[in-house]
Amino acid sequence: MTTDLPESAVPPPTGSSESSSAPSRRTFIATSTAVGGAVVAGGVVGGSYLSGAGEAAAAGAPPTSRVSLTVNGIRRTVTVDNRTSLLDLLREHLDLTGSKKGCNAGACGACTVLVDGQRVNSCLTLAVRLEGAEVTTIEGLAEGDRLHPLQQAFIDEDAFQCGYCTPGQILSGVGCIQEGHTGSPEEIREWMSGNICRCGCYVKIVRAVEQTAGRK
Repeated sequence: MTTDLPESAVPPPTGSSESSSAPSRRTFIATSTAVGGAVVAGGVVGGSYLSGAGEAAAAGAPPTSRVSLTVNGIRRTVTVDNRTSLLDLLREHLDLTGSKKGCNAGACGACTVLVDGQRVNSCLTLAVRLEGAEVTTIEGLAEGDRLHPLQQAFIDEDAFQCGYCTPGQILSGVGCIQEGHTGSPEEIREWMSGNICRCGCYVKIVRAVEQTAGRK
């Protein structure tokens, strides 16, 4: 029977010429991993991250345009983001907060204003498309202390409760009268169906429009 040990099991000779200070395999792997991780991390920070920041800076601010329009009889010129709606132009740039932001999707009518005499949902209308247009909001209906006839009719008929939808209802009613759609209560309801009153004042709203249109 042989007593020779496998080569892997033979202990290294004590008199080995290899310096005892040479790194072991475990030390070499640990050191390589740490250095490699630092290099990768440095690449992410110095490469992808900084590259992304550079691209964002290169993209710059969103495109803007200068638009001039007449609002309630006053010529206004403003520079706005091309994505700005007429509603946000009125409320945030011109401080005309009478027009209300309800659904912001054209479904409730709270933001209704008149553009060149026609009813529009200002939340769906891009401001940059209104160069030279004439816009009328609830603030522009009265003449000094004298209310517009439909504003007065809303008071006379008690045609509001919380009042949030009222500016849009009144502007829509003015447009409805100007368009000649006041032949009957049914016609008024049809042509003002895009204006929602969550308080349910529809009967009195129709009466106010009838009163203003000359139908008692």
